[in-house]
Amino acid sequence: MTAPMRRLARAAIDAVRRRITLLRKAGSFAAVGLVNTLIDFGVFVLAYQVQGLPLVPANVLAWLVAVSGSYVLNSFITFAAESGRKLTPRAYGAFVASGIAGVIGNTTALVLASYVVPVLVAKVIAIAVSFLINFSLSHLVVFRPRKPTERLDVK
Repeated sequence: MTAPMRRLARAAIDAVRRRITLLRKAGSFAAVGLVNTLIDFGVFVLAYQVQGLPLVPANVLAWLVAVSGSYVLNSFITFAAESGRKLTPRAYGAFVASGIAGVIGNTTALVLASYVVPVLVAKVIAIAVSFLINFSLSHLVVFRPRKPTERLDVK
C-alpha cells in the first residue's frame, strides 16, 4: 500500500473511531438522561399535580433537581475522561449555564405542546427537545475534549 493510501486508510479509521466514541457518549448520556428524566418527571408531577404549582415553576423546579443529578452522573460516567471524574463548582456552573438553554427549550416546547396535547404528553415532547439541546452543549461546550497536554489520568 502506498503512503497516500495508508494515510487515507488511517484517516478513515480515525473518523470511524471518533463516530463510535460519539455514539457511545450519546448512548451513555441518554442512559443518564433516562434516570434524570424519571426524577424530572416525578418532581414535576409532585409539584404540578400534587402541590398545585403553576406549570412553569413546577417545570423549572423539576429541572433544577434533575440537572444536579445529571451533572454528577455525567461527570463520573459519560464524560469521565473529559472531567477527570472531578466535581468542581466551575464545571457545575458551566453545566448549569449550558443547561439553561435546555430548560428554555424544554419549557417552550412544554408550553407550546400543551395547547394541542395533554400536559403530561407535552412534558414527554419537551424532554425530547431538551435532550437534543443538552447533549449538544455538554459534548461541545461543557465537557469538550481536553488537549493532550490537559488530559487527566482517569482509571
